[in-house]
Amino acid sequence: MRIFGATLVLLFLAGSAAASGPPPVRRIVSLAPHLTELVFSAGAGERLVGVVSYSDYPPAARELPRVGDAFSVDFETVVALRPDLVLAWEGGNPGPIIERLRSLGLRVETFAPVELDDVARHLRRIGALTGNQSEADRAAGEYLRTLDRLRARYSGKRPVRVFYQVSSEPLYTVGGRSYINQIIDLCGGRNIFAGLKELAAVVSLEAVLTRDPELIIAGTNSAGALSDQWARWPGVSAVAAGNLEVVDSSLTARASVRLMDGAGKVCEALESARISLGYSVPSR
Repeated sequence: MRIFGATLVLLFLAGSAAASGPPPVRRIVSLAPHLTELVFSAGAGERLVGVVSYSDYPPAARELPRVGDAFSVDFETVVALRPDLVLAWEGGNPGPIIERLRSLGLRVETFAPVELDDVARHLRRIGALTGNQSEADRAAGEYLRTLDRLRARYSGKRPVRVFYQVSSEPLYTVGGRSYINQIIDLCGGRNIFAGLKELAAVVSLEAVLTRDPELIIAGTNSAGALSDQWARWPGVSAVAAGNLEVVDSSLTARASVRLMDGAGKVCEALESARISLGYSVPSR
């Protein structure tokens, strides 16, 4: 009877564990700066034990051990950190890196952000993985409310042709699948290279001039002497109207909650451009 009773207890405990699922993770390695930001936004930043280069936000992320960058990871360092969860960027981190980590017995969860709404979904997923569901839900809800407000505010605005300059040498821009393109659309703009299939690509100066942007936005990596660079082309609508703006690249290129900060700045730049172009009255 005692053996039978003990067996019942063990079965009960096993069943309870299965019902409640695996325990929340305690040691996390992030393989992308935006994933690092999402972990902090979900209230689990203190569980990060390793991150990759350029994980510089929030400031606490700068103090964490580095395990490499998005394209090259020190596997020995990762294993030594004893993570019970590795967060990877599908489409950003090379597939062989992800598979190698899994072959070492590590639990790897991948995230593939495509749409602006994905930030909220990924936040909630990280909340579930870390047991911080309530805090993650709050952050996700705030993000989506801001997104909805911007959509409502700039819906129906007069379109403005936008060239987003990632770098000047070579002249690098974003295609239709990028977050930046989606932000430009959100704000009522039209990315002049939205037809590119690539997320980003090198383009010719002639291609930019032919499309005649009415607003040129440069990321901080490309901000040096922006007005001097384009002063040679006074016939470009953006140059003639003085519509040359700089936006912090980390606010528009990372799939974190700060995308809405970047979206706000891009929308402001577009609204300012409309006024200078005489497009201040919304069109429907």
